[in-house]
Amino acid sequence: MNFFSRRNKILLKELIRTDFKLRYQGSVIGYVWSILKPVLLFIIMYLVFVRFLRFGNSIPHFAVALLLALTLWNFFAETTNMGMLSVVSNGALLRKISFSKPIIIFSVVANALINFLISLGVVIIFALINGVQMSWTVIFAIPLIMELVLFSTGVAFILSTLFVKFRDLGPVWEVGMQAGLYGTPIIYPIVQVSNTHPEIAKFLMMNPIAQIVQDMRYILTFSNNTNPTVWQMIHNPFIVIIPYIIPVIVFVLGLWIFNKNSNKFAETI
Repeated sequence: MNFFSRRNKILLKELIRTDFKLRYQGSVIGYVWSILKPVLLFIIMYLVFVRFLRFGNSIPHFAVALLLALTLWNFFAETTNMGMLSVVSNGALLRKISFSKPIIIFSVVANALINFLISLGVVIIFALINGVQMSWTVIFAIPLIMELVLFSTGVAFILSTLFVKFRDLGPVWEVGMQAGLYGTPIIYPIVQVSNTHPEIAKFLMMNPIAQIVQDMRYILTFSNNTNPTVWQMIHNPFIVIIPYIIPVIVFVLGLWIFNKNSNKFAETI
């Protein structure tokens, strides 16, 4: 079925609208949670890791870098967690009408992207208040956001396909995300690792999320000595390009796996 058909476009719009409404239905402050939730999480992280444990104590604007990284990670977490459950939770819809199945994942991504852009606005305001001097290089954040969306969507495609058959994937992915949070330079600066274990730091930077986080930090705070990017840490261009091409590979592979199995979703669920 043509993904760009009128029926698919209408269905995608309705799924996005319905999910966004249901997310905060019954709450007192409603959509304000889309701003308040990341802010509260940041306050907790800031107090624990910056104030008490003194992570990034010698790094200018590390509080901004921490908030930015948390915002990026939360988008990845929301997209993959909700994407994993999306096919199963829309089982009734799959059995009733015929439509292009990737729409289910794209609706999840769209809603996560709305929350992400709201949170990113909070980050920019916080950065300006903290005296971060931004330049025209901020526009390079756009391809990095596209890379993040591509990678997250590809992972969501794979997880949602596997979750249809293997429901144990839920708790396994929860543990994996916890490990990923600590294995990615989010709550700690990458220089803290590279100063003592440079090879491990380079290995961590092969993770596309780590690469995106460091590139975004560099663009926003422009502190290459304290927020080095993968292309500043590794000088072999064939290795440097790895985290940049992984999102494309994951997206293409994820979409292929999803489409290959989508015809069996309704009967399996």
